[in-house]
Amino acid sequence: MSETLPSIGELLAATVPMARTLNLQFEETTAQRAVVSLPDQPDFHNHVGGPHAGAVFTLAESASGAIVLGAFGDQLSRAVPLAVRAEIAYTKLAMGPVTATAELGRPAEDVIAELDAGQRPEFPVVVAIRRADGAVTAEMTITWTLRPNR
Repeated sequence: MSETLPSIGELLAATVPMARTLNLQFEETTAQRAVVSLPDQPDFHNHVGGPHAGAVFTLAESASGAIVLGAFGDQLSRAVPLAVRAEIAYTKLAMGPVTATAELGRPAEDVIAELDAGQRPEFPVVVAIRRADGAVTAEMTITWTLRPNR
């Protein structure tokens, strides 16, 4: 980003305690995609030696928040982004470092058009979590809203 403004990843790492606690690494944060990784850390392992389900959930939710800020950060003066609900499916054993890739499930222009029309838009963010060999270990969909400021 610029020399004076922090990147979305730097902003989230500085303001979200769980992102710091888990040492999440914000590798890419744009309006089109967010990529966030969770290093392999024994303090956050589960009973089989991989990342705990709660850490994986937080990784995915953090990636979704990064893309929401990338896509709608310019709307923060008039709306607050809030996660509404989430569903996660753990599909394979995760071992070692894992990476979450988030993408918007609707065009940002459509969401902003609803906000412009006085609505409280909802939109999905789809996240795939992969281990280092590329295998998808979990998939998560987080529904977000932009709650208009009153």
